[in-house]
Amino acid sequence: MTGAAEWEGGVGRNWAAEWRRTDRSFAGLTRVLLARIAKLPGRAIVDIGCGAGELSLAIAKARPRARVLGIDISPDLVTAAAVRGSRTVNCAFALADATCWEADRGEPELYVSRHGVMFFPDPVAAFAHLAAVAAADARLAFSCFRSPANNPWAGALAALIDGPAAPPDPTAPGPFAFADPERVAGILAAAGWHETAFEPVDYRYFAGAGADPLGDARDFFLRIGPAAAAFRALPDEQRAPAMARIEAFLADHLASGEVTFPAAAWIVTARRDAR
Repeated sequence: MTGAAEWEGGVGRNWAAEWRRTDRSFAGLTRVLLARIAKLPGRAIVDIGCGAGELSLAIAKARPRARVLGIDISPDLVTAAAVRGSRTVNCAFALADATCWEADRGEPELYVSRHGVMFFPDPVAAFAHLAAVAAADARLAFSCFRSPANNPWAGALAALIDGPAAPPDPTAPGPFAFADPERVAGILAAAGWHETAFEPVDYRYFAGAGADPLGDARDFFLRIGPAAAAFRALPDEQRAPAMARIEAFLADHLASGEVTFPAAAWIVTARRDAR
């Protein structure tokens, strides 16, 4: 489980420091998500859990007459996004919690998110709040991971460090909290969203490249994700053997100078129930 305190602290700092590699890791998914967003109307756009701002800035560039606001609970990520977007006049970033955020520049017509909505402690309340402050016919488009079984790299790396873990609570806030489409559809319906649709997207999760792709991937995974937390918790004497196992695993996924993994996501779209 990754909660607000972690995103506001060390997890957010690590993602802010690694935004180039995290953007690269999601590049295949981002292209598809942006293409789906391009089909949806809206000039007042809010990017929920905007991270370092890649999605917000891409949408602002594609829609020069739109007003795009990226919000995140991590001060470090908001700072990184603001620096990246300092020359983009129709895009702004704010430190805010989407579960209680209040619009001050008109009602949002379109909410978007790349893997930023799976961490709500009470997702029904969060999406209900977002519906309440949105325009009557607002749209929603976000991506989230499908099941851990479809993303085996995520659990495999952590297991190499501290052994197989017990199955996580599928409803707990975290990367795979929205893997079950029936659960997500129920959450959105209860929160006032309808016409919910799920599109499966398979893509390559890009972890390492350059002169030393294995080192690049190793350093990335030891900063970001469940393997990083597990490795930091190891006693000093266990780190070298764990590092050797990680490097062997990454070598098995090296091809043509790149370390990549099969990954699977949902792109979820919905419309606010104006009733």
